[in-house]
Amino acid sequence: MAATILVVDDEIEMTSMLRNYLTREGYEVETTNSAEAALQFLEEHEADVVLTDLRMGEMDGMDLVRAVHTSRPETQIILMTAFGGVETAVEAIKAGAFHFVAKPVKLPEVGVLLTKALAERDLRRENRQLRQVVEERYSFGQLLGKSASMQRMFALLERLAATHSTVLIQGESGTGKELVARALHLNGPRSRHPFVPVNCAAMPEGLLESELFGHIRGAFTGAEVARKGLFQEAAKGTIFLDEIGEMPVGMQAKLLRVLEQRQIRPVGSDREVDVDVRVLAATNRNLEAEVQQGNFREDLYYRLKVMMVRVPPLREHPEDIPFLADTFLQRHTAEMQVGPRRFTRETLNRLETYAWPGNVRELSHVIERAVTLSDGEWIQEADLGLDFEPDPPRLPATSEGRPTPGVAQETFNLDQVTERLVMAALERSHGHKSRAASMLGVHPRTLTRMMRRYGIADEAEELLE
Repeated sequence: MAATILVVDDEIEMTSMLRNYLTREGYEVETTNSAEAALQFLEEHEADVVLTDLRMGEMDGMDLVRAVHTSRPETQIILMTAFGGVETAVEAIKAGAFHFVAKPVKLPEVGVLLTKALAERDLRRENRQLRQVVEERYSFGQLLGKSASMQRMFALLERLAATHSTVLIQGESGTGKELVARALHLNGPRSRHPFVPVNCAAMPEGLLESELFGHIRGAFTGAEVARKGLFQEAAKGTIFLDEIGEMPVGMQAKLLRVLEQRQIRPVGSDREVDVDVRVLAATNRNLEAEVQQGNFREDLYYRLKVMMVRVPPLREHPEDIPFLADTFLQRHTAEMQVGPRRFTRETLNRLETYAWPGNVRELSHVIERAVTLSDGEWIQEADLGLDFEPDPPRLPATSEGRPTPGVAQETFNLDQVTERLVMAALERSHGHKSRAASMLGVHPRTLTRMMRRYGIADEAEELLE
């Protein structure tokens, strides 16, 4: 099927000449005499390439480039103009144009540019389809990973998803524990029923019990009406108890009873209520250590541990970083409706060597920030905002990583940590206030206020002189 070219120019002679030439070259050709008419045409019809003049009526060609690029990113745009030069060409390409051609146009040159534009469009489509295939192959739900450790986890999740068993999900903050829980739910026999997440760390014990199990009317002050709990809200589905390591010990005993008897007792009631719900729990704590310290019930821990999934931190599978970074890049550019973005070699190297203490969540946020701040197609290392990596204060530790008993341990409050970060940024930037502010991710005026607060303003100003 012939490609459709939309020619936009307020000069009738130009549109007529281009129509005749392009029709002879085998293209389907449509013409309009204004940018407004072109946008109206594109609301109802498809065009593979828009060939537009720069100087027209109220809406010029550059505005049309931006509008088409935003609403139809796959449509290629070539800008024609007798004005400007290199600067206009660069501005047009930054706005989303494929290329730029000077008037008076040479028809063979236009033909060559159209061929290249269509080839570029086909390549983008092929790459997008290939990414979709790759994501399907190297994913489980919204979890992604090519590495052996992630593939092993996916295989385990596939087996666990088919069961009704309680599962304990362990992993550091940002590794995707809730994504694991959702994947288990959506790929299991309860997928048509509710998935109810609960943050156990966000509520005190009394409120948490009422939230989970519900209450009867008059159970406590303010209980004007009876209310179902989240276990009942998740009937036949899944309840996800996030941060279960933060659950008060008293509630842990009640949860153990629910897991063993499949019954709950609403607050204020003397009757048990049967519940049919799958329980998934997650924590970033070492529950075995919490048991030893008396912070977590041993019987509940072993009840949960029967089926356990460990989500590896990103530093344990760094080979996934390029794949994840590219996936997040494509997602964020699509969400923000901006043009194609690519990583420079230096940028990709920075991504691969960064420690990622916030794991996959941090990687996604960094890519989102880079897409927002980048100027043009290439994402530079500076766009990542990873210039400054302060070393966190560390406690003396045993070989198991726990604080050494009997050794004096230095503690830090928020002000002390902030002051150290400010001083470190000023030292690394050799007293350059703007650069130090960039490292810290704050405005220079904010940095000035922080320096004065901690009594280091005069010293820093001396460095700047």
